[in-house]
This record gives sequence, structure tokens and C-alpha cells, in this order.
Amino acid sequence: MTDEPDKNSEDEFTEMLRQFLSGNSELDPSKLASAAGLPSDPAAVAALMQQLQNAMQNTGDGVDWKVALDAAQQIAVKDAVTIAPAQRSALEQALHVAALWLDEVTYVTELAATPSLLTRKEWATATMPVWAEVAEPVALSIADALTRVLKDQAPEELSGMMASASQLMRNIGGALFAMQLGQVVGQLSTEVVSGGDVGIPLMADQQAALVPQNIAAFGEGLDIPTDQVQLYLSVREIAHARLFRHAKWLRLHMITSITEFARGISIDTDRLEDLASSFDPSNPEELRQAMVSGALIPPKSETQLQALARLETTLALVEGWVDVVTAAATVRLPKRDAVAETVRRRRATGGPAESAFSTLVGLELRPRRLREAAVMWQAVTDAVGAEARDALWSHPDVVPTSEDIDNPQGLVARLLAGAPEPDEMDLALEDFFRAEESGPDASGQAEPVQAESGPAEPGQTEPGPAEPADRDPEAPPVV
Repeated sequence: MTDEPDKNSEDEFTEMLRQFLSGNSELDPSKLASAAGLPSDPAAVAALMQQLQNAMQNTGDGVDWKVALDAAQQIAVKDAVTIAPAQRSALEQALHVAALWLDEVTYVTELAATPSLLTRKEWATATMPVWAEVAEPVALSIADALTRVLKDQAPEELSGMMASASQLMRNIGGALFAMQLGQVVGQLSTEVVSGGDVGIPLMADQQAALVPQNIAAFGEGLDIPTDQVQLYLSVREIAHARLFRHAKWLRLHMITSITEFARGISIDTDRLEDLASSFDPSNPEELRQAMVSGALIPPKSETQLQALARLETTLALVEGWVDVVTAAATVRLPKRDAVAETVRRRRATGGPAESAFSTLVGLELRPRRLREAAVMWQAVTDAVGAEARDALWSHPDVVPTSEDIDNPQGLVARLLAGAPEPDEMDLALEDFFRAEESGPDASGQAEPVQAESGPAEPGQTEPGPAEPADRDPEAPPVV
């Protein structure tokens, strides 16, 4: 009979949650939404309550990431527009031309699949698996912290019911986090112009993708012809995707660095307990500020700082290489520098969704040392050429380091003197896997393809034949 009080208390606790989530409570659900940093309009609150009710029925462990996907898709479709046939045709042509231009200035593997044109909803759907992989360690840490606080705060006579109640709170905490992540990804879907726009490899199988609706928004207000914007962004996206296809180790290295960092995140349970004990449901601002400011996340550990340093270096190397290659491939575009400057400003300032992700996961997506990395890649290109530059991506043992970004001339001197080769077995395995994927005659390097009207050399800037004066301004430049 000793378990009967615990059972009754457990039933009362569960019933209280059900009443609250059904709206039959004095507590205002919109206050919960506001405290969690979620929209508090009636439709969003109703969706939140439904997801939390579903979480109560979840008997499994972990986070239901379908909650995040549903939230992201709802935002992505709000102001969606259909891609016009003319815009689709222009972007497909731009992607084709971009691939030819990159062939002239790079020696990395070509893409296996045709680049895609995605709606905002399709982008959110395609990228959610990576967002979930990156965020899951943080979500579980929050759920564990809620469980610990609940157990610590419960009276001793109710300890028997805490196993079930803790699972309920764990599921609800996970659902709240998933809703927040869905809000971030949904907002990002309205901002990004391509699959690789945020720097990390979000697309499966190194797929290149553009988001036409957002590219149109990117070009609004700029005194730059639409076709030049489309071409420049197409070159950037294909360069990014090709690099990750060429350097097969790179994606795993980057995702591993992110998850290592995220696994080290813990929640300050003392701070959480203080907030819980003083929480006023009619005024959730303190809790909301704690969540959106990152106050619940303690300072980074030494292991996290090391993982973050590796990640920042890799992000800078990737983005710096893409910048240099894109600049070389787009020499025909009269407004190339103007588009590049717009991309740089946009990347430097970020957006609301990136700020929200930084708070949610404790990770900034933008590399701090991009300019320095681009200077290094340009110095390498000038000294040893594009082929030797791109060969540095062949193996993690030869890719430039943070010290090389600081001292490009030292890297150039080593390359000119002949740096030691990486382990022969590793290189043999790399060649084997590349040959398996690309075919029996693949060497792992794309031979430069000289466009009929393109420059004789990658660094040459003479334009192609003059275009007719009556050419359609929306069509891509003649190549």
C-alpha cells in the first residue's frame, strides 16, 4: 500500500499537465510560448500545445525531430512563391555556365548530380537531418537538466513518482527545444540563397542547390543585373559543393567538430533551479531572457574551446577557398566585385536566425578569420598555381593549419621547397574510393575545360566577345 500515495500524486501531476496543455487551466499558454522564445500568436500557441500534448504520449527516449521539421515547414511556406519558368530556365543556365567557369580555375572533383532548385520548404526538409544531428546533444543536455531539477526539487514523499514524471518533463523539454530549432531553421529557409550558404555542409551527397525565391530577394535593391547575381551565386554554390565532394574527409571532420563541441554543452542547473523557484507565470520575461541570452549555458570548457578552434579554422579555410575560386571564375562579370561585397556584408552581419542558432546551440556559424584565409589561398595560388593549391585538400595531413593562415609566406615557402607527402596508404585509399565513385578512369582531378570565349589562363581578365546591344537583360552573359 506504500506506493498508493505516489501513484495518486503521479496521476494528479499528469492530469495537471493535460489540463494545462488542453487550455483548461488558469495558466496562460501564450506565456509559456513567450518564455520559450516562440511566437505567442494564437495559431503558434495552438501548434505548441498540440506538440506538447503529443510529447506526453511519447514513450521513447530522445527528441522527436519531426516536431522541428513541422515547425520549420510551417514558417517556410508562409510567403512562398512559385518559381516562374523564365527564372527556372535562367538559373539552370547560370548553373551550367558556372560549372564551365569553375573547370577553368579549379582542379577539384566535378559533381555527380545535377544541382537542384529548391523551394524554401524543400530546403528546410533537406537540411533538417544535419540540424538535428548538430543540435541533439544540446537538446538532451537540456532535457537531462530539467529532469535533475525536477528530482531535486520534489519532496521526499513523492520520490516514487518521479521516474514517470521525469520522463514526461524530459519529453516536454525535448519538444520545446525541437520547436525552437524548427523556428530557427524555418527562418533560415527564408534567408539562405543556397545549400552551402551558412558554411557547414547541410546537403546530402554534396548536392548543390539554389533557393530561387531568396536569390530574387537577395538581388532586390542592388544596382546589379539579375543575370550577374545569379551567375555569381551559382559559382559560389557549385564551388562549395565540389570541394566537399573532392575532399571526402572534410564533411565528417567538420560535423565531428560541431558535435564534439555540442556534446560538451551542459546546463547550469543551479541557475535553472533559481529561475524555477522564482518563476512567475504571468511575467515570463526573466525565463525568456535566460533562454535567449544563453545564461543557462556555463562558460566553454577547454575541450570545447579546442573543438571550436578546429571548427573555426576549417570554416575559414573552406569559405576563404570558395571566395578565391569564385573571384577567379567570375572575371567576366563586370559587377563581380559589387556582388562579392554584398555577400561579404551579409555574411559579416548574419541574420536573426543565425543569432538564434548561436544562442540555442552556443555556436556561431560564421568564420572569424575568413579574410585572412582568403589572403592565404590567394598567396598560394599566385605562388604555385591552382592545381597545387587544390591538392592541399587531398588529405587532412596536408590541409593548411591555423598557423598557415597567420603566416601564408611560410606555407608558400614549404610548398616551393617541396613539402613531405602524406602517408602512402592513406593516399592509396583516398584514390581507391574516388575511383570507385567516379569510374575506372577517374583520377580525382577535373581537367580544366577551356570555354570557347573564355580567357586563355585562369588569371587572365580579358572579356569574351561583345554581347549584342539588344540582348535580353535577364539572360546570362554569352560564353
